[in-house]
Amino acid sequence: MQSPQALLEAAERAAERFSAEGVTEVGLTADEERFTGYGVTGVPFSSGYVLALRRFAASSIGPGYTSVWIRDPAGAWSMHGTVDPGLSCPRYFGTALESASTSRISLTWNDNNAFTVDLDGGAVLHWELTLRATKVTRFMSAVSGAVPHRLWRSRRFLEAMGAVAGPLLGAGRLRLTGRAPNGQRFGVRPRRMWFVTGSRAALEGHDLGMPTALPVQDKLGDFWVPQRGILMMGTAVFEPGG
Repeated sequence: MQSPQALLEAAERAAERFSAEGVTEVGLTADEERFTGYGVTGVPFSSGYVLALRRFAASSIGPGYTSVWIRDPAGAWSMHGTVDPGLSCPRYFGTALESASTSRISLTWNDNNAFTVDLDGGAVLHWELTLRATKVTRFMSAVSGAVPHRLWRSRRFLEAMGAVAGPLLGAGRLRLTGRAPNGQRFGVRPRRMWFVTGSRAALEGHDLGMPTALPVQDKLGDFWVPQRGILMMGTAVFEPGG
C-alpha cells in the first residue's frame, strides 16, 4: 500500500503537469473556480488555537498555492498564502478574517507519514503533523473514490455525504457544500483521506498544546472546521469570486 507521501506527491505532480500543459479539467464550467490538491481541514489545540492547511497544486484562476489558516483563542482568523490573497483562500473567506497576507510557506516530508509546515522559515509558525490511515478513513476513501463525477456536482449528494461523514469520522459537523463568508457557494469533493494522529506546533515560539476538540465547534460561513485533524485529497470548487 502506498504511503501518504507517495500518493500526495504523485497527485501534485499530475495536477502541476495538467496545469502546465493547459489541460482543462473534466467537467469544469464557466460558473465555477476549481482548486486541486489537498488540505488539513483543521487541527484544534488545547490552547484554543486552530491550524489548517491548503495545498493546491493547480488552480483554474492562477498559480497553485499553499495557505495556512490560523485561528486564535478569541476566535479571530488569519490566512497566510504564497500568492496574492485575491487568488487564494481569502477570495472566498476574506470577510470573516482579521488579516490576510502573502507569506513564505514550506512543506517538508520527514518520512512517509509525517511532514512539517513552516511559515516564514518557522519564525512565525513551525507545525509538525503525522498521518495515519484507519479502517474508517480507508472506508471513506474507497467510497469517495467510487463516486461518479455527476454525483459530485449534486448539492443534495454533498449535503448527505457531509451529514454522514461528520459523525463517522468523529469530527463533529461537516458540510461539503454551502456558502463561504464572501457569499460564493462552495463544494468539497474529497477522494482520499487520512487522520492527523499527531501534531505539535509553535506560533512565534509559543507551544500551542495538545490536539483536542474545541469546547464549541467553529465555522467560517457554512464551512464547519472539523473537531479533529483530517487530511483530505481532492478538489474544491467555488462560484466565481473577486
